[in-house]
Amino acid sequence: MADQYARSGEDGRPTGIPAIRWDEPPEGPVLVLLDQTRLPAEEVELVCTDASALVDAIRSLAVRGAPLLGIAGAYGVALAAARGFDVDEAARALAGARPTAVNLSVGVRRARAAHRDAMAKGGDPEQAAGAALAAARRLHREDAAASARMAAHGLALLDELLPGGGHRILTHCNTGALVSGGEGTAFAVALAAHREGRLRRLWVDETRPLLQGARLTAYEAARNGMAYTLLTDNAAGSLFAAGEVDAVLIGADRIAADGSVANKVGSYPLAVLARYHHVPFIVVAPVTTVDPDTPDGASIEVEQRPGFEVTEITSPQATKAGAGGGIPVAPLGTQAYNPAFDVTPPELVTAIVTEEGAVSPVTAGALAELCDRSRQVTI
Repeated sequence: MADQYARSGEDGRPTGIPAIRWDEPPEGPVLVLLDQTRLPAEEVELVCTDASALVDAIRSLAVRGAPLLGIAGAYGVALAAARGFDVDEAARALAGARPTAVNLSVGVRRARAAHRDAMAKGGDPEQAAGAALAAARRLHREDAAASARMAAHGLALLDELLPGGGHRILTHCNTGALVSGGEGTAFAVALAAHREGRLRRLWVDETRPLLQGARLTAYEAARNGMAYTLLTDNAAGSLFAAGEVDAVLIGADRIAADGSVANKVGSYPLAVLARYHHVPFIVVAPVTTVDPDTPDGASIEVEQRPGFEVTEITSPQATKAGAGGGIPVAPLGTQAYNPAFDVTPPELVTAIVTEEGAVSPVTAGALAELCDRSRQVTI
């Protein structure tokens, strides 16, 4: 089950609540999430006492973003173990909660492997639960470190491609601290440029239909004092045509072995626009997002979201009227096409930036070499 309670500053300003944290109150361990569906209107924490509550939170997008989903999945396994639930059953449910984001299954596997190893060695459930929790915390720390390294590599690449600073960066969806154990992926690069005085403007795509750009990226940009401007997704073309975009920075939910990138729907059109206008299109993601078992873009399973996300508008302040709890904006019975992601082929990607460095041009061989290097560092 899950419980909710609000925590906001008296003046309504952000209180710096972390996106995810493990807590151990007297009644037992819990996983506490910053409910991203309630931002930016209010900061509300969602308390998950079991894996099924976490699965619901993942599906509802209360917690989202590829790296953070991996962390959440690992903590979910630890929570099931600590609470005495069937760990394998919890792991299966968590891994299947969102099919496109590969980090989720990676995090689940790491915590489950730690739990199984501990059980095999001693068979003590408490020690095994502790091992799963340790694995989740280790993944959390690793992601924070990876975020900082991606930011450094990404900024170096920007300075190489666009000498002189004054970067005008267009981004899509949300890739900041709300999706990461650190400061994010693509957003972390823009934030690093801002801190170095080299960010002239962050163009924030609204990101339909759930407005993760308007609600979340603008929220994070404002918190960090960045110069940013919000635009509707279909206004991006006019920005390119006016010469107002120096680079596109996005994250990724899965990168296939050939370099195809699955990211929030709307990313592929930006890649096409960027290529036509000779603007670098850069993907920033941890190595855990690269899936060598998925050979190409056509093999990526793209999650289909409910139609009401398109036919209704939902906000924390909205009157609950439609089937999905929002305000209807289309006639009753309207069919909606609502893929959560689209896939950008590698030939449209200028570079993929990871914590281990950048790959450019993007090829299967270069990605495989980078992943091998990452495994050697881990070992």
